[in-house]
Amino acid sequence: MDDIKKDPFEEYLRHTEPSRKELGYAWYTAMGLQAVDGLETSEHLKGIAKDNIDGKITLSEANKLIETYYEESLDRDSDRTREADTVTGRIAAVLSENAFTFSVPQYIGIHKRLFTGIFSHAGKIRDYNISKREWVLDGASVHYGNAFELRELLDYDLRMEKEYEYPLDGVSEMIPHLAKFVARLWQIHAFGEGNTRTTAVFFIKYLISLGFNVTNDLFAKNSWYFRNALVRANYNDYTKDIRETTEYLELFLRNLLMGESNELKNRYLHVRWNTIKQDIDNPKQDIEEVKQDIEEVKQDIGLHIELSAKTKQHIEVLFTEFGYEKYFGRMDVMEILGITASPASTLIKKCWIWN
Repeated sequence: MDDIKKDPFEEYLRHTEPSRKELGYAWYTAMGLQAVDGLETSEHLKGIAKDNIDGKITLSEANKLIETYYEESLDRDSDRTREADTVTGRIAAVLSENAFTFSVPQYIGIHKRLFTGIFSHAGKIRDYNISKREWVLDGASVHYGNAFELRELLDYDLRMEKEYEYPLDGVSEMIPHLAKFVARLWQIHAFGEGNTRTTAVFFIKYLISLGFNVTNDLFAKNSWYFRNALVRANYNDYTKDIRETTEYLELFLRNLLMGESNELKNRYLHVRWNTIKQDIDNPKQDIEEVKQDIEEVKQDIGLHIELSAKTKQHIEVLFTEFGYEKYFGRMDVMEILGITASPASTLIKKCWIWN
């Protein structure tokens, strides 16, 4: 009789290593998210990720190998490669876990887990105010949360989101609110560094907890677009007819959650894009008289097929900013793209070779 009354589903199962597909998504997304801070992972990291996906090592072993690799030689940490590799491995681990609570401690805990040993302030809310010049805003900065109110702001935003009842008449109706929520959460910028990566990981986990399947390459391929969309969702300048908008975030989320194919181009997010576009659509007479071989260059500036997706993205941004007729140097590239000196120099060489 006791056996009949026993619930066959009452025992908890210990979670094991995720499937190959899930691991592939986690690693791919984790690598792509490094682009929001202008970082690139190493070839060594990619080899470790492949071994994990192929089942040769566990996620725990993979992260240990990454840690050991940089402990053995400080020379391997060039242009924050150690940060990119280490944080990638940790993001892959977090995304591969089912455990998640929609709470401020979880949000702060993700930052601590990702950046312990990387930033001295890992898992600590900042106690100073910040600003950051944004290419997409023509050098202006978003107004981030005040250092004296950050914990209260986090508590308030997550409480409001938790109390919100999403409509049950389709995903499309949920997207505007989801966009506003993640935009508000990011605008707080609770930490000194690592805010976008922390917010992205927390948001992905939240979407999964709502039942969404987000195992695609949107975050991996468009992480910089995601960040720029967050910027545009939190910036106003009424003297220049610029208003904050979640339209770009909504396009991203429609692709992510509904499988749509909206075009996600960073140059469209630039606050002067309409002006730039008009200049392109109305070229001067002398430009119209250029040689035939130049006229045949594609509208998207015909980026060389051998360049990486990230390099193509960077060149498109520089082209939007400078076009064919303006000169720029390494400092300009560092400022506009938010990258360090060495990758800026490498990118300039690639632009010169391509041109």
